[in-house]
Amino acid sequence: MTRFKLTLEYDGGVFVGWQRQDNGPSVQQALEEAVTAFCGERARVHGAGRTDAGVHALGQVAHLDLEKPTKAETLRDAVNHHLKPAPVAVLAAEVAAADFHARFSATERRYLYRIVNRRAPLALERGRAWWVPRPLDAAAMHAAAQVLVGKHDFSSFRASECQARSPVKTLTGIEVSRLAEAIEIRARAPSFLHHQVRNFAGTLRLVGEGKWSAAKVEAVLAARDRSAAGQTAPAEGLYLTAVGY
Repeated sequence: MTRFKLTLEYDGGVFVGWQRQDNGPSVQQALEEAVTAFCGERARVHGAGRTDAGVHALGQVAHLDLEKPTKAETLRDAVNHHLKPAPVAVLAAEVAAADFHARFSATERRYLYRIVNRRAPLALERGRAWWVPRPLDAAAMHAAAQVLVGKHDFSSFRASECQARSPVKTLTGIEVSRLAEAIEIRARAPSFLHHQVRNFAGTLRLVGEGKWSAAKVEAVLAARDRSAAGQTAPAEGLYLTAVGY
């Protein structure tokens, strides 16, 4: 039995999320079916992050065990072949230690939230970013976001269906920057609550529009009440960019 570590990218728009569900296709299902088509084994593929419906990945990490002797590059190429036409790609495959676990061995997760800030609606990036037509002040958003850094009770930014045992998390860093029409919110932490980054984005939009201040964001954090924060930003703007070990 050999354990393999996979690094993946995918367009989450056609999936119900990472995890297998009865209501539609998932990334996990697509990968497991591709593995079975390759070698006949029904391997379980474990992901580092259970991304929601519509959420994309540039650097998702997964692992699986195979009994068949296989080279890592053969596994990569074969799974990619059988994934077609699903918008999922195995970027890299490598042999991992027997005790490696994509989810539980992870020490850091990085997310990107993309906003396209312009008057014209999206054409090429529809489904891959949040369109916000009102002007946003990225510098003000960045300054306000810094009150979120550190160890806090993030109940104000936690989805009601979140299954985490505790709302207390440590946000290692968060940066907001603008490049032409695009505003990028990059957040990193050992782990995140359900919808935490999307709720950050919805709240920081209000700052960017001049409706809220950094002090208001600090008060929202202290409230520990989801209704105090901004809207949950759309899933299509969120990307899991990297997982650290």
